Amino acid sequence: MNSNFKKNIMLIGGAGYIGTVLANYFLNLNFNVIVYDNLIYNHDFALKDLKKNKNFKFVNGDIRSPNSLLKNLESVDYAVLLAGLVGDPITKIYPELSSEINLKGIKNCLNIINESKVKRVIFVSTCSNYGLIPEHKSADEEYILNPLSLYAKNKVECEEYISSLKDKVNYSATILRFATAFGLSPRMRFDLTVNEFTYYIFNQKELVVYDKDTWRPYCHVDDFALLIKKVLFAEEKDIYFQTFNAGSDENNATKQMILELISKQFNNKANILFEGDGKDRRNYKVDFSKVRKILDFKCNVSIEEGIIKIIESMKSGNYLNYERNKTKFGNYKIN
Repeated sequence: MNSNFKKNIMLIGGAGYIGTVLANYFLNLNFNVIVYDNLIYNHDFALKDLKKNKNFKFVNGDIRSPNSLLKNLESVDYAVLLAGLVGDPITKIYPELSSEINLKGIKNCLNIINESKVKRVIFVSTCSNYGLIPEHKSADEEYILNPLSLYAKNKVECEEYISSLKDKVNYSATILRFATAFGLSPRMRFDLTVNEFTYYIFNQKELVVYDKDTWRPYCHVDDFALLIKKVLFAEEKDIYFQTFNAGSDENNATKQMILELISKQFNNKANILFEGDGKDRRNYKVDFSKVRKILDFKCNVSIEEGIIKIIESMKSGNYLNYERNKTKFGNYKIN
């Protein structure tokens, strides 16, 4: 990125768990940050501190409204597509709306962006696209996709649409298949594995764990911000319509491994009830060698380090009202 670069970035769907972390990160890098979000989870509280920064702008807008989006893209150089109903549980509750936003809405964004001066687009996809793979294998970017949920199926369709735009649009697009996120955020979520397990064990509450030996890759929210920066700063030949798994090999873990990392932080025995045959059939390890080789990316924050930071925050008195107001701390229902 040259010194004359106009650092204007739009985070579409940027008021959520990952987006608010990205907003803070890029403000600290002296970017002008625009968050475009319709606050479908009624989570405007997460923007309170961001709005105090003169380089931050919030636009209450919907990705299904082309005129509003195009108007606000006028001075934007880079766009990150985070928008959607995020996660398998919420898309099961609202299947029609999910496809309307997560598929049609994203396609609308990609088409509208082509009418703007945006130079680079990052689409946030998911490693959940791999679904279920043999335990002795790790999925690289060429591994066959096997989406098992509506959420992942919509992500795969969006990826296919993006691939079809290569050499036909005025911007460069990059797909990042995010590992399962964890860590602290202005819009904290306790419906994500590491965060949820840490909360329940810290508060000595019964935790029901299904299929403890299933694998997932995990990535701290701060590391997602670092990776997005690396994509924006990369040479175009390295990221032009490329797909990257977003995470690190060492953060592949089973639920049992995560429980052990959390439990070792406490003297008391955790109250855990193990159940088999859960409804979630996903089980996958992921290969992150491509992102390490091409973008020199590796996660800085280990799962254990992230756990410790969450514990420290709760010891300071944060999130005491989680169970009285679950919708504030997770994607449980929409506004």
